[in-house]
Amino acid sequence: MAPLQPGTVGILPPGALGVGLFYHLTRELTAVDGRVFFLERRGSRSGQALRESGALQILTPEGRRSLPTDNLLYPDLLDSFALGHLPEVVLVCPNPDQILPFITTSVQLLEKLHEADSLLPGAQDFPHLVLCANGIYFQRFRQIFIEKIEEATLFGRLPDLWPHTMPAIVSRFLRGVTIQTGVRDGNGADTLYRPGPKGLTQIAGGDAATRLRCCQILQELGGWFEAVGDRSATRLEFDKALVNLACNLLGQIYAIDDTGSFQVLTVGEIAAPSRHAQMRELAHHVFQVGRTVRAYAPQEKFEDICDRLLATCRAHADHVPSSLQWVSLSIQQGTLKPEITPTEAWLLEPLLRYARASELPESVAYFESLKQTLVERLARLVGHA
Repeated sequence: MAPLQPGTVGILPPGALGVGLFYHLTRELTAVDGRVFFLERRGSRSGQALRESGALQILTPEGRRSLPTDNLLYPDLLDSFALGHLPEVVLVCPNPDQILPFITTSVQLLEKLHEADSLLPGAQDFPHLVLCANGIYFQRFRQIFIEKIEEATLFGRLPDLWPHTMPAIVSRFLRGVTIQTGVRDGNGADTLYRPGPKGLTQIAGGDAATRLRCCQILQELGGWFEAVGDRSATRLEFDKALVNLACNLLGQIYAIDDTGSFQVLTVGEIAAPSRHAQMRELAHHVFQVGRTVRAYAPQEKFEDICDRLLATCRAHADHVPSSLQWVSLSIQQGTLKPEITPTEAWLLEPLLRYARASELPESVAYFESLKQTLVERLARLVGHA
């Protein structure tokens, strides 16, 4: 069985974020040469629909591009392994609630490697898995990953991997916190993807060697990736969560008025000076929870965190947050529901869980109120539409 294909990147799945990363890793589609390709999620209907359509539609500044999927879209990790087509790096970009099945598939891949005598002590034939979806989840998912490997060992599907192979495997389980943007219009064969400007992705977790190897591959392909040394993946998640909550969650609340009318807002409009007090309140509670789980050090000052948030908003003042784009598209398609999207849920629910465990009742009440307000606003919008 062939080992990993050195220097290759698989992106899973071909969604808005994944296509945005693909666009820039192929140097704006000028280097679609097989080194970067897509992987399907196991059992994905959208992946099947894309395969049946035969082409991926991307809107570029020069116009619409139609890319044949024949040599661009490969099956999930297990089938790709059977084909001898495993990438060295996998950028994992589905909604956070779709990552757990991917982790199961990844452990099954370890089992296949063991069966093929390819599970080496240094795990050289196991891909680097970089989780890129928004949310606060890395520590939890890494723990689940380890538990599933241990379960496979218990039932004899894997050998005992301690003390050498297991650390090498876990070092390839990484977090990519990204500001890369992209928009998906339509469904199925009619889907049109609009990549956003090139955005930074910071890679944390694992060890220095795996982080640097991933960044080397991705940077050589033209991506904007940065290894963050020994900085905590959870810290990066909290920093990104603060921006997402301020722009996407508060943005949805501000974009829907008391009558249920909706208007698209830019980040600059969401972060107007008249709303700074509300943004500071949000930042305060995220900071309080972050300190209890040591995402923020005791010596760090809240004012510095808040200033960075406002500076980030100013730097992206013309951008329309992805959640507002999603709401607008859902209105057009008639599919909007009064429910929090998975992205917001995987920010609020971990914060609530940490706040309860840390006995921060004011923060618990704040995040619960924020969630209720958003659902009520969405319900008004659905009723108005």
